[in-house]
Amino acid sequence: MENVKQTYNTSNGSDNANNPAHYSLMTIGIVVIMIGVVLRFLGEWTMIDLVSNLITLAGIAIALKSVYNILR
Repeated sequence: MENVKQTYNTSNGSDNANNPAHYSLMTIGIVVIMIGVVLRFLGEWTMIDLVSNLITLAGIAIALKSVYNILR
């Protein structure tokens, strides 16, 4: 019998998706989002809405970057 060649390419995509660095980055992003949401309801400062929105957007960007890294 002749040698059977491997007909499919093995990918290391699951190795990249299982990298703990991605999930720790996602956790940091979620914590930043939660800080932004809590700041919205705490405090009497007039600019607290703007600051909390900016913090929330930064957390969303961090979380989406981690999701993109997982899917890539």
